[in-house]
Amino acid sequence: MAGHVTDGQPDEVRAEVRRERLKERLYASLTLLAVLVGLAQSGHPTHAGAAASVMATALGLWLATLVADLQARPVAHGRRPTGPEVRHALLTSSPLLSSALGPALLVALSALGVLTLDTALWISVASEVAALALWGFVGGLRVGAGRLGALITGVLNAVIGLGVVAVKLVAGH
Repeated sequence: MAGHVTDGQPDEVRAEVRRERLKERLYASLTLLAVLVGLAQSGHPTHAGAAASVMATALGLWLATLVADLQARPVAHGRRPTGPEVRHALLTSSPLLSSALGPALLVALSALGVLTLDTALWISVASEVAALALWGFVGGLRVGAGRLGALITGVLNAVIGLGVVAVKLVAGH
């Protein structure tokens, strides 16, 4: 992509950007799991309320991360963030926003009558857990753990996601 923040950068820098973006996406998935389970447990969420909760969660996570990053830079470096540093913060935090797209699409489909809202919310929960498992599997393959090791890593990631779901279910809404 021309003009991309990592254009012309060494592989190590591009890998670090990918790591930061994936970290934010995983964090968003774990947070959204709690919100989605809470909505599904609440009994009678509206389509508008569910969409607003999902979008507000993603927006809130993004703003909190962006503000924290941009406020921490002056403390750590003794100067205001530069333009490239601001662009880097925007790039690496953007998965926090995009994490809401799948659940929002499913809520929209339920508003159109394609499926019930409850089903849309639980499919969203399942897809977030599956995404955690997939990232674990891909990570296992990338570190050379072989298919079995990658599968175990993927399962462990899914267990972490299911742990978030279990805590939310036990704690109630």
